[in-house]
Amino acid sequence: MPQIESLLAARLFLTPQLFEDRIYFLSNLSVRLSLYMMSTGGSVPEPLLPPQIALQNPELIGGHVFWLYPELGRIVVMIDRDGDENYQPMVIPIDGGIPEPAFGDRFADYRVNMVHSDADANLAYFQAESRKEAVIETYQGNLADRSLEFMYSSPWGGWTTAVNDANTRAVLVEGYTVGDSIMRLWQKGSPEAKLLYGVPLEERAEGQQVPLTSFGPSSISPNGAGVICLNSIYDDSYGLGYIRLDQPQEIQPITVTGTQHVGAGEMASFEHVKGDRYLLGYNIDGCDWLYEGSFDESSLRVTLDRVLCGSGELHDGVLESARYDKTGDRYALAFSTATSPTQLYIIDGSDLRDITQPTRERILGLPSAQLSPGEDASYTSFDGQRISARLYLPAASLGFNGPRPLVYYIHGGPQGQERPNFAWFSMPLIQFLTLNGFAVFVPNVRGSTGYGLSYTKKVDRDWGGDDRLDHVHAMGLLRDDRRVDASRAAVVGRSYGGYMTLMLAGRHPELWSAAVDMFGPYDLTLFMSNIPETWKPYFALAVGDPETERDLLLERSPSTYLGNLACPMLVIQGKNDPRVVERESSAVVERLRRDGKQVEYLLFENEGHDVLKFENRVTCYNAITAFFTEHLRP
Repeated sequence: MPQIESLLAARLFLTPQLFEDRIYFLSNLSVRLSLYMMSTGGSVPEPLLPPQIALQNPELIGGHVFWLYPELGRIVVMIDRDGDENYQPMVIPIDGGIPEPAFGDRFADYRVNMVHSDADANLAYFQAESRKEAVIETYQGNLADRSLEFMYSSPWGGWTTAVNDANTRAVLVEGYTVGDSIMRLWQKGSPEAKLLYGVPLEERAEGQQVPLTSFGPSSISPNGAGVICLNSIYDDSYGLGYIRLDQPQEIQPITVTGTQHVGAGEMASFEHVKGDRYLLGYNIDGCDWLYEGSFDESSLRVTLDRVLCGSGELHDGVLESARYDKTGDRYALAFSTATSPTQLYIIDGSDLRDITQPTRERILGLPSAQLSPGEDASYTSFDGQRISARLYLPAASLGFNGPRPLVYYIHGGPQGQERPNFAWFSMPLIQFLTLNGFAVFVPNVRGSTGYGLSYTKKVDRDWGGDDRLDHVHAMGLLRDDRRVDASRAAVVGRSYGGYMTLMLAGRHPELWSAAVDMFGPYDLTLFMSNIPETWKPYFALAVGDPETERDLLLERSPSTYLGNLACPMLVIQGKNDPRVVERESSAVVERLRRDGKQVEYLLFENEGHDVLKFENRVTCYNAITAFFTEHLRP
């Protein structure tokens, strides 16, 4: 029988940065996620933090987990306590050491994100979320003298997306919900940030509708006259735009030429490299493409002339991170696929054609032929909406006969996307389930990212509505697939996926033989009261206002329907979770036990809104698979 340890033997290698002949990265080499360095040519990794400190999933933390400051001989590391997400900026020597606060106790009452860094100037930009009130503050931090300069404050935040070379101007994006944001310009010494684009929420008339305006990464142009920004204004799948600083509220589209990919997806990332050179990334059918090219400010045209990821050695997978090293004119990448673990890559050479791989991670004792690459299983939903999905079936070499019992896997977010990415929780679970004889169906229903802004917005103020019906419709279609036995089906999801698991198990009990809820919101009114104060304004807009729309929240809460549960349920929770607090999951368990339902509870005392530590991951994957094996009989 396969063991989950075979899959988890492939360690994580993430967010690499280069300095001279060394590469710095996150890994779970010591079973906890921590910071390491090794030679660019490959060597035994050296730990840089004490072994008791566990770092957080980079996909949960906003901004950078760490950043190198070579001139100071220091590294800034964002550290919380076992997943509570109260990140604090700490500093260690560049060769490792004991962390100390970067700015004393200044941020003791804040949850802090390092959102932008300028190592040449020894500066970092922080977004600090108050833990006492709905206020988010932006700061410029000087790592040399440990001083902080206040930049901006609002209930919505001012995310630093670009800074000029002199660090006297910064572009701040204030976001209300996904696709509804404004852009401001901070000027050093100015009493307030100037509005560049959009209508601030407080200036809108009652009922006023504004066009969808999503701003992503940006850059102040080489001559300092304008801002180049990733946005949704001219293209629902995103594009680049240009705002002249002397002509606010006007944005011009930037033409992009030289792409080589085909397929549906989004422009996903944008970053200045040096001079007129830029990086541009695309998410195409869930897989990453990364280009380098030049920008002509006079003609507003980007010409892409190098493919760094998407073809050749780095194809059909997910680029976890890409960092440019200006001194060495080279890139450090972390990349994985559905069947291969994360590896570190260095791209350099005169034309960036040389690729070296200092890591050789592998799955232990399992031939690649036994893993499932998955297949496209996209479908048309109840109202004609196309839904992207993948179906993972056990490999033929495993010898399973007959239709396979079905595990229906729902991603978190809801504005997220399930991708062929071996880095985090989903793919090892999917592979382990197929190794044990299950078919795994993974949809990206409406509300998911990766398919345009309008698609992503379809879940706003409709949690448990049309998104739920997409899942129900998919189950009807899966009954017609002779390779799948939909009469033996289980549903599982994490975070929002846990919420949807609870909704589907309560509202459509006839579909399921088992269900696993991982830290899913159970009662939306309780959920809204327990999230951090700085998150409440967003959720009031995106989900519903608990003060004025309590009936809506109750109608869309699993708690209203879970009395109909007709299958066994396993509930999994991290004790330190700040997003879906432990008492929500314990309320589910207590309610079901009181109603005489069959329910099991797995609580991890030293985890937050994820399961990261090796021993916990082993326990978690084994518990889920054993639970499904018992009730679906593969």
